[in-house]
Amino acid sequence: MFKKLIALTLILYPCTQILAQTNNQSYTQAINGTKLKFDMQAIPAGKFKMGSKTGKPDEQPVHEVKLDAFWIGKHEVTWDIFEPFLYRDYEKQASTSAIPAEVDAVTRPTKPYLDMTFGMGKANQPAVAMTQYNAIQFCKWLYMRTGVFYRLPTEAEWEYACKAGTEGSYSFGDDASKLGDYAWFKDNSDNKTHQVGQKKPNPWGLFDMYGNVSEWTYDQYIPDFYNKSKDKIAENPVAIPDKLYPNVVRGGSYDETANNLTSTARLASDPAWKQLDPQIPKSNWWFPEAPFVGMRLVRPAKTPSKAEIDAYYNKQPIKDF
Repeated sequence: MFKKLIALTLILYPCTQILAQTNNQSYTQAINGTKLKFDMQAIPAGKFKMGSKTGKPDEQPVHEVKLDAFWIGKHEVTWDIFEPFLYRDYEKQASTSAIPAEVDAVTRPTKPYLDMTFGMGKANQPAVAMTQYNAIQFCKWLYMRTGVFYRLPTEAEWEYACKAGTEGSYSFGDDASKLGDYAWFKDNSDNKTHQVGQKKPNPWGLFDMYGNVSEWTYDQYIPDFYNKSKDKIAENPVAIPDKLYPNVVRGGSYDETANNLTSTARLASDPAWKQLDPQIPKSNWWFPEAPFVGMRLVRPAKTPSKAEIDAYYNKQPIKDF
């Protein structure tokens, strides 16, 4: 299936650059018809212990998880590649050829009433304050541009990639005094985001897994979800969301303290993140009070069926009153 998808992609999008030919190779994805690209890091299939014995109640119990191989973004998604999805005029500026009709047909938000960068900058800065629905529609735009299925990580995939084969509080151990080498957080961020990739990566080559911005996962936030996997191996677990709130974000952000930036810390999305939104109903696209939330891409090694891809991208947003 993977080889067939690559062949089909190259037929439909002859300018597409897909540098990964096997599941164990990292690659750079060029966004077809634009000057834009981003890096994806190969993550091997394997087992790991999810959760923390010493963490908060929602991080327990520790349980074994088995995951298929996937790729994950080397960096958090930046405004450089997110903004052309949001605004057609920015997409035109970034394009090297006419925008295909199927790309132009992807649903996009109207321009927000606020500066969604919150004055923190755009160039190589993480995109922020998008809703989970917004993040998924960005993935759909990428699919239409590249022919490659991108999505949000599951909570288990995110933690597996973050831990990178380690079992401490952080991928570099338990000494929180070293966190400044790896993360922008409350102690060193000046209360704002920073350009991605400026700190040390984790053992699997991923930058900013801690701090800078919290990152969306696909999962519904269920405080006791780990109890379902107690005393057994969970295979590719995911709490499929069926409610607007709460969903899980991971990794902590520039305004968090070290104890909220561990590999296992979980944060639930909250309606208060839209409290100042004057629209009725409230926007499906933006969290005007959550400049600390961003996203990171995942591509599964096993490509879903076309029906599964359509179901993922075309799920209707739940109205937020």
